[in-house]
Amino acid sequence: MPGGRLTQQERQQIALGLADGLAYAEIARHLDRPTSTVTREVMRNGGPTSYRADLAHRAAERRAHRRKKPATRTPGAAPQHDGRDTEAVREYEETFTTVFMQSGLPKMTARVLACLFTTDSGSLTAAELAAHLQVSPASVSKAVTFLESQGLIRRERDERRRERYVVDDDVMYQSTMASARSTAHLGEIARQGVSILGPGTPAAARLENIARFVDFVSESIARAAAQARDILHTKSTER
Repeated sequence: MPGGRLTQQERQQIALGLADGLAYAEIARHLDRPTSTVTREVMRNGGPTSYRADLAHRAAERRAHRRKKPATRTPGAAPQHDGRDTEAVREYEETFTTVFMQSGLPKMTARVLACLFTTDSGSLTAAELAAHLQVSPASVSKAVTFLESQGLIRRERDERRRERYVVDDDVMYQSTMASARSTAHLGEIARQGVSILGPGTPAAARLENIARFVDFVSESIARAAAQARDILHTKSTER
């Protein structure tokens, strides 16, 4: 990467570029940086609508300070795999977490989900999650309860009778179908308003159009998810 780590001035230029509505690639050209560098910088620091150069720079300084400390293995932490850049994996988890937060998940819930998705087994115990994320077991418990209620994870017992939290191959399909059902429900409620507000009135016409739009979108999502479901079960050797 040209020039090493981003400087505070470069982060200020990124903030100005975002404020002007520039694309990541255009900002990157002005800085003579790879587009991926700018994308990662923005996504790990609040996203395009919340990025602040001063906060991003302080966060980078804290990360650099942590890197200087000798790495210690925390009992119960999720296992690291040989051949991977541990720091790059951690940075990617932060980026993935930010994307989940932008979709509406609370920060801790997003961190737990990102951790599970980036674990080879797709399965961790509460102790492993707490150790890896360096948070309390109570924080993990609250997050996994929410994720389970949304159909994003499931629980199972391993051979040692420990409770594990799992993201399996079908979790994205189930989540997408749940979203489609929720969208369809919005259409049903909108259509109920047509008779209440009076057919032919501007408000009723607006609600009817919303209902038709939502019906089409929810049906399209459900149909596309069903057609693409097999993709989630593709093994690496089949690609």
